Amino acid sequence: MRRYVTFIILGLGVFAVAAGLLLRFWAYPSLAKIPHDVDKISVAHGDGITALVYVPNGDTSTPEIRENLSLTSTTKVTGNLRAEEVVEDGDVTVWREASEVRTDDADGLVVNASLRSLCLDRFTGEAVAPCENQFYEDTEGERVVGERGTVQQPGLNFKFPFDTQKRDYQWFDTTLKKAVPANFVGEEEVKGLPVYKFVQTIPPTMVDELDVPGSLVGQPDVPTVRAELYYEAVRTVYVEPVTGAVVAGNEDGKQELRADGRSTAVFDGKLTITDETVEGYVADAKGNISSLWVMTGLPVILWIVGGVLILLSIALLALGRRGKHSRTAGAPTKVAEPV
Repeated sequence: MRRYVTFIILGLGVFAVAAGLLLRFWAYPSLAKIPHDVDKISVAHGDGITALVYVPNGDTSTPEIRENLSLTSTTKVTGNLRAEEVVEDGDVTVWREASEVRTDDADGLVVNASLRSLCLDRFTGEAVAPCENQFYEDTEGERVVGERGTVQQPGLNFKFPFDTQKRDYQWFDTTLKKAVPANFVGEEEVKGLPVYKFVQTIPPTMVDELDVPGSLVGQPDVPTVRAELYYEAVRTVYVEPVTGAVVAGNEDGKQELRADGRSTAVFDGKLTITDETVEGYVADAKGNISSLWVMTGLPVILWIVGGVLILLSIALLALGRRGKHSRTAGAPTKVAEPV
């Protein structure tokens, strides 16, 4: 009877280990995917900022550099459910991002606005190709469309991979139009949620060369001056590692025009994601962690329980064999009687 019980325990142990492996290495990659129908709004705010604004002047607008501004950045990310790359159970999705930065004063002037679209791997969060629906539009009416077979906005763009690791990742910079390392710098907590902190540092880099009014670069008597536009930034993001969701962050950036040995800041300041937005992101991350626990936490428990059951069954089998050998050794030897 004990022998049958031992094999039942062994079978349960093997089943538990196999079930854990199935959940972690088959179900998890298959089911842990970013949604097609994303619809999120992120708001960031900053004070004491210097920025170039365009002040309405009749049918035209006049560029003007203003200091000590309060700015609000609003970013809306939605899924493009009509894109040909979007298949219900597919591994690729298409997200679009519309972003706008405005002054908080009565004028409500637009500092900058942009629109972009790209295809994403639903597990890693990285931009992928082939993709028919990739473009960016930094100036209204001047859309730049990517080639189908080339990744136009490489690296990570909106989130980190599920099961984010403590290492550096490539994060796409919308100004440089290329991926730049986001370096892992440590672990912290955001509103009680354990997160990984990543920092992306971009040194002063020339990103454009353009003709600007001389008044913007200290030459009011010159109608137009050829100037170089330089950009630098320090971007910090806080990532919940199980889901890869960015739950908080800030960007300290600067852009300046350089001409004839002079430089003029056209943007200088820091924007930080608001507490209200962070609270919403943290709540979403906690809910998604609970949903993923069956595929991340439960397998570990199954492996431990399965391992204990297997070891127990092996021990019982060993004890059974030892007991059998002992009984055999202690039995009396039958001697033939003389005839």
